[in-house]
Amino acid sequence: MQPNSQLKESHKLTDAQMRDFIVNGYITIKTELPRSVHETIYRKTQELTAKEGNLGNNILPRVPELQAVFEDPTVRGAFTSILGENYVMHSHRHPHQNRPHSDGQGFHKDSYWGYQKVRHHCPRWAMAFYYPQDSPLEIGPSAVLPGTQYYNTRITEGNDGELALSGEAGTIAVIHFDLWHRAMANLTDKTRYMMKFQFIRLDAPEAPEWNVTDPHWQSEDINPATPAHQGTWRHVWNWMAGESNGRSTSPTNGNLTKHIESLSDHDPSIRSHAADELGTLGESAAEAVPHLIKALHDDYEPVCLNAAYALGAIGEPSVSQLIEVLSDENGATRRMAAYALAAVGTPAVSALSEALQHTVDAVRVEAAYALAQIGEAAEPAIPALMERTKDDNVEVRRYLPEAFGSIGPAAAPAVPDLIDSIENDDDKQVRFESALALAQIGPAANDAVPVLANALRDEDRYVRDNSIHALKRIGTREAESALFDYLLMARWCPITHRESTH
Repeated sequence: MQPNSQLKESHKLTDAQMRDFIVNGYITIKTELPRSVHETIYRKTQELTAKEGNLGNNILPRVPELQAVFEDPTVRGAFTSILGENYVMHSHRHPHQNRPHSDGQGFHKDSYWGYQKVRHHCPRWAMAFYYPQDSPLEIGPSAVLPGTQYYNTRITEGNDGELALSGEAGTIAVIHFDLWHRAMANLTDKTRYMMKFQFIRLDAPEAPEWNVTDPHWQSEDINPATPAHQGTWRHVWNWMAGESNGRSTSPTNGNLTKHIESLSDHDPSIRSHAADELGTLGESAAEAVPHLIKALHDDYEPVCLNAAYALGAIGEPSVSQLIEVLSDENGATRRMAAYALAAVGTPAVSALSEALQHTVDAVRVEAAYALAQIGEAAEPAIPALMERTKDDNVEVRRYLPEAFGSIGPAAAPAVPDLIDSIENDDDKQVRFESALALAQIGPAANDAVPVLANALRDEDRYVRDNSIHALKRIGTREAESALFDYLLMARWCPITHRESTH
């Protein structure tokens, strides 16, 4: 999206709203548009769907009134607060229909349109669920499981804990990409539409981009019934506030021995609480590292999550043992170790760079992923990352561009490797991740313009889409010329149909 100099601070989220988003994984907002706009969107969607079927990715050009929704200051303010001023709309979008008298869906996380990507705890992606019609409970709105964006598994049974995202026409739920959600049963005779749009952060946060009054994490107003993940929440808040990974945690008073003993309790909620409390002690809890490493294998995911971020808060004393866990036979445990190393930040960069040379594929995959999550502070790892761009393992090659992109303009030395990946890698995901990385590197990727121009003809739609973003961010005359040439070739008349061909 284009930066909007007219966006007011009042349009951005407050500290309380940001806390809600970090804890629960969603916020609900309402556009300032008149009801007639939403009625037009609903009517046109219904008419076009009846004639042509689901409009899929083409919903925006077929129903261009939707652009006004996403340019609405309240909507722009919410996404700017969460994803930064230079966020972009992804080309994958979908008008979901909940037909009359449907049974609804089961809870799920969205895939990345069939491709394999690691889940991000820090919000690098977000989605909008937009309702063009009134969506009370009986029409089957979407429902979410608050707080589950940090879990890869379901920790509740059935629909326990679900919350309906109901609202009148013009309501938008902004959700963390990884939040568990579903369509509820539609008990009416009317089709419910929900437009799902996706958005991406391009720049690492350098300072709070919401309407901040207190830059420090506060937890006093969090519902005490919510499973506590203070370490995770604090880490995400600090990241969004522009704090570098590896910033030491201020120790608080705590009973180290008691918390270590509680990690072995038969009650999973006690184990989870103990791990979370150890994270508040920072490096002074280094004695607990072996016990927290063991907790990464717990069969209750909230325990693993809290242990990972406790190890991250302890910092450098946990690095060597976490590196060993990257070769664990259990994939979920390896991933928790990667989350922990990412939370350690700068002190883990050297060890992760060495892990990129490991003979075991899974270790290299997790090391590349962790470096990508560390972001700008992983700049010293650029040479080691560049050495792996011809790795035999495709998963490794998929996460290398994410690392370069999250490092940002400082990753300019990797531009020739990213160019080569776009031109020569036979894996579509490697190519579209490489194009996105060039967008995140920005003007320093100017040498990539000719290849990006050619990539506008790639067989994969997401390679083409990310190449557009990259050319726009680079912004030279050559880049803009390539974009205009593509526009002239690809322009599409949204009012052409069988009854109107002229």
